[in-house]
Amino acid sequence: MASTSTPLTLPVLPLDDEVVLPGMVVPLDLNDNDVRAAVEAAQAAARSSGSVGGSKPKVLLVPRIDGTYANTGVLGTVEQVGRLADGDPGALIRGRSRVRIGAGTTGPGAALWVEGLAVEETVPEPLPGSVTELVTEYKALATNWLKKRGAWQVVDRVQQIDDVSALADNSGYSPFLSTPQKVELLETADPVARLKLATEQLREHLAEQDVAESIAKDVQEGVDKQQREFLLRRQLDAVRKELRELNGESEGEESDDYRTRVEAADLPEKVREAALKEVEKLERSSDQSPEGSWIRTWLDTVLELPWNERTEDEYDIQGAQSVLDAEHSGLEDVKERITEYLAVRKRRSERGLGVVGGRRGGAVLALVGPPGVGKTSLGESVAHAMGRKFVRVALGGVRDEAEIRGHRRTYVGALPGRVVRAIKEAGSMNPVVLLDEIDKVGSDFRGDPAAALLEVLDPAQNHTFRDHYLEVELDLSDVVFLATANVLEAIPEALLDRMELVRLDGYTEDEKVVIARDHLLPRQLERAGLDKDEVTLDESALRKLAGEYTREAGVRNLERSVARLLRKVAAQHELGERELPFTVEDTDLRSLIGRPHHVPEAAQDPAERRTAVPGVATGLAVTGAGGDVLYVEASLADPETGAAGLTLTGQLGDVMKESAQIALSFLRSHGAELELPVADLKDRGVHIHFPAGAVPKDGPSAGVTMTTALASLLSGRQVRTDVAMTGEVSLTGRVLPIGGVKQKLLAAHRAGITTVVIPKRNEADLDDVPAEVLEKLDVHPVTDVRQVLELALAPAAVEVPVAA
Repeated sequence: MASTSTPLTLPVLPLDDEVVLPGMVVPLDLNDNDVRAAVEAAQAAARSSGSVGGSKPKVLLVPRIDGTYANTGVLGTVEQVGRLADGDPGALIRGRSRVRIGAGTTGPGAALWVEGLAVEETVPEPLPGSVTELVTEYKALATNWLKKRGAWQVVDRVQQIDDVSALADNSGYSPFLSTPQKVELLETADPVARLKLATEQLREHLAEQDVAESIAKDVQEGVDKQQREFLLRRQLDAVRKELRELNGESEGEESDDYRTRVEAADLPEKVREAALKEVEKLERSSDQSPEGSWIRTWLDTVLELPWNERTEDEYDIQGAQSVLDAEHSGLEDVKERITEYLAVRKRRSERGLGVVGGRRGGAVLALVGPPGVGKTSLGESVAHAMGRKFVRVALGGVRDEAEIRGHRRTYVGALPGRVVRAIKEAGSMNPVVLLDEIDKVGSDFRGDPAAALLEVLDPAQNHTFRDHYLEVELDLSDVVFLATANVLEAIPEALLDRMELVRLDGYTEDEKVVIARDHLLPRQLERAGLDKDEVTLDESALRKLAGEYTREAGVRNLERSVARLLRKVAAQHELGERELPFTVEDTDLRSLIGRPHHVPEAAQDPAERRTAVPGVATGLAVTGAGGDVLYVEASLADPETGAAGLTLTGQLGDVMKESAQIALSFLRSHGAELELPVADLKDRGVHIHFPAGAVPKDGPSAGVTMTTALASLLSGRQVRTDVAMTGEVSLTGRVLPIGGVKQKLLAAHRAGITTVVIPKRNEADLDDVPAEVLEKLDVHPVTDVRQVLELALAPAAVEVPVAA
């Protein structure tokens, strides 16, 4: 709201076709007689009033339009008198508040004096919601306009204005407002109404500005495009003319050349028909049409594909098996599957069954296992054994469905998918295609590449695979697809159902020694510039490297260790510190590459072992890098200081947390039967911790381990160091089956464990475990957790009535 009060007598400073609003600071030229008279009159009045404390001269800034004064002016104070930027005398005047102009009066100097009433503006406190929204809208519009002009400093100043009246008057700086619009703002006394008016004016200006910019941009782009297209087409015509004259050709021979190539090519019938249709389009299109380049690119792609090229498979089954054995140790499942495939292909070929129902005898295998077990290199060995071409397609990080199916030809820069490009690169319709890291395929707004692979990897559909770029059927039924993955759960279920799963669970220590001796060592000797007679690694050194320096499912770190060892020997020889030839024994490893990183628990001092105190048990787990040993620690809080309840740490998942609850419930309900002092469990806090707290853990197979750790803590009996266990536990104490038995037993073997407890219903999985591992492990299949406690807990040397 606004009201008038406080009569004032002021000299008039007329502004011709200009408006100053309160809060604005403007420089005025004193060469103007009216301006000079008003300023001098104000200065005289200030001196005559005898004001102390620096009271500034006051003038009344009044718009004068076509010789007519406005009804409202602005009280202004003369801030400074000096010279303007161009050297002329000037005055800097700041607008303060609105004044209603009354009758004329007399005063000192040559200026016109008038009487006026100051307008007092009031805004309701607190601001209503509608006014707050109006303030926000005005600031947003003003910020948008200022950003377009690059006035970033002004943006900050506008954002800091919270007063409704000051925010509305800030529009006086807007250069796009006409003088009548500014006068209307000046004469609108109500601050809220004035802010509405300013917002409307700014909104209309931004709309007009957007339309003007859009029109100007369209016009400029159209002109530029026409000029550029005209120039380029004239240049293209000139180049084509020169080429035709140079080669002695006449116009129109390019399309005839494509027709000749299509007719001469050995293409399937439907592909030939589609190609000839595109040639006809090319003949009808003009040189200026962009469609011509699309057609030529498509025809080149189709003509380069090996539609009827196939390599003959090697049907020497024993020779293929020898190749696989020579290039890879272990991995018997994959070798058997490839041998079976070749044997069936041979029999089908001999009986004329190479093509049945339009489909050939391809294969789709999924090799799933931890890193470093040889999944990727196995693909090349398979191609070598079969006598086929080999192509690797890396799928890690692929998120665009078009990477598999190709882009539509309407897109600029369209390409066929990776499968078609792999066939083109191989130069054969029956290569071995390795789809590497298929579990790392992602999905986003561009589609799901894993869904596009469903047709590629389905033996019942891929004989009519249709790429979006080619738009003709491509027979993939004779291709051997090998897909590799580290994590089985990351592969979509529908995709996994189309592939034959082959697990690679890692190598035993004996297999690692053989691989290092026969494959890794010769390769690293060559890379280190050493002859095989110059450096020899004793089997004991290789075994120690595999067992104590690297603990992994694969052999990647083992190869790095061998490489580091050979580099060290080569460097010492060049420095004159060691003579060659040299045989590396296991006793030389520490001096060459440092101390071992993975000493088995059983080899440590009994007092330093993790299970040296009650409440610690050894479990087995499966990670993305293979099997691993997992320790479980349990403790009881003091009844006087600790809060009752169960505390779990180690970044555990929901399933593992539930397993801990089940283990605790079982011991509470069966404590008397197991002769455990569990009477005070309800009053004491139980804490279960899984070390390696930065690694997320989940799954039910740690149930028996947690039960054993708690039973050890309550009974005061230590868990045997040489015992590791796995299995899900139920509320009644039953030990339920789990997965990953082979990987877990291999991990136990690597860690020096000699006794392993597994669920009875997993006993059949022992057939997959290598015989040399089973010989060194004492495996106990159990059905009840009581059997686990009998096997795992050591006899108590001294009876402990209450566990601490």
